[in-house]
Amino acid sequence: MDIEKDAHPLLHAIGFDRLLASDPAGVARVRFAPRPEFAHTNGTIVQGGFITAWLDNAMAFAVAARESGTGLATLELKVSFLDRVGVAPVEGEARVLRWGGSVVFLEADLFAADGRMLARASSTGKLLRPR
Repeated sequence: MDIEKDAHPLLHAIGFDRLLASDPAGVARVRFAPRPEFAHTNGTIVQGGFITAWLDNAMAFAVAARESGTGLATLELKVSFLDRVGVAPVEGEARVLRWGGSVVFLEADLFAADGRMLARASSTGKLLRPR
């Protein structure tokens, strides 16, 4: 499957650009390219809902990297906004912290091109395995 081409339409709607890397240990790096309509405050700062969605989806990629074909239903999500996010490409790096039988604990960070950490998320999710 070509992730960039075949990704769910929702990913493209929120600015998904590409999967940069994934590791079977449960790590994924994803690039998002925000569009001007994602911003408020005179079009310069991306609205927090998009940032939250980027981090949540990066964590789903980390789950898929760990166990192919397994999806993620987010049960709980906390986001800390550390710096403003402008309308420029950003990278999310997500990792599995603890993998259980049906529950997973995750963390993700969002970085600007210059390496500044913009946001951090932690999440608890339910593993959705194919039946």
